[in-house]
Amino acid sequence: MTVEDLLEQVDDMLDKAWSFPLSGGKCVVDAEQLRNIIDDIRGNMPSEVRQAKAIVADRSDIVETAKKEAEGIIRKAEERARRMVSQEEVVKQAQQKANEILTQTQMKSREMRKGASEFSEDLLRRTEEAIAQRLAEVRQARQVLRNPPKQDASED
Repeated sequence: MTVEDLLEQVDDMLDKAWSFPLSGGKCVVDAEQLRNIIDDIRGNMPSEVRQAKAIVADRSDIVETAKKEAEGIIRKAEERARRMVSQEEVVKQAQQKANEILTQTQMKSREMRKGASEFSEDLLRRTEEAIAQRLAEVRQARQVLRNPPKQDASED
């Protein structure tokens, strides 16, 4: 069950709670049931934190893969350049091509790292916002439980 579902249960519990007349909105709720729901909310929060850690790990994997790919391309370019040593012009062309490949690879590697960082940053930002929103909802629910809204005596 998600944190939102659990908060919805707390809200439903408050809606269905028996209220004392002329008590300023105070009501009776099943404390054990409410504690169980709060425990479930606490239990669900770490899963969102684990998701954030997985996103960071994925970012590292993407960057590492990009580095390895770039190193492999560089090695291949260097090997190809060494094999083309037969004539001076061929060597010059090979060196030029190797430099072009190296430059392109470095650019691609930077772009991949930048893209991975931006992607990870966006995912972490959204996860952080979701966690902050859930935490605010939990705090608000706890505040309502501690200080329920006062009702006018004329409404009872």
